[in-house]
Amino acid sequence: MTASAKTKTVLLRATLEEARVAPFPPGRRSSLLMEHGTMQLRFYAPRGSDPQTPHDQDELYVIAKGTGFFRCDAERTKFGPGDVLYAGAGAVHRFEDFSDDLEMWVVFYGAKGGEA
Repeated sequence: MTASAKTKTVLLRATLEEARVAPFPPGRRSSLLMEHGTMQLRFYAPRGSDPQTPHDQDELYVIAKGTGFFRCDAERTKFGPGDVLYAGAGAVHRFEDFSDDLEMWVVFYGAKGGEA
């Protein structure tokens, strides 16, 4: 695929192998693999603790590896490989009591402040 003045090339595929070695931009805890419009696909693999703060977009976490608990506002739920977790824009959320091998895809999307 070639890029023109009006469009830019967007990857059609991202692999875990590529994600594991992708650099983290300064100030970020996740690597960016794809971006199109408001959507960003990132790879996140916290170690020890998860110091996230609320984000200004809605997001999905697709668990690739590992287990633990996901806290989103007052709710806490168990997760494992293949699960998809949702955190709305502005929600206080984090991963708790998770295994040392936790890896996930993170999809940020939509307008700042979240979708209605």
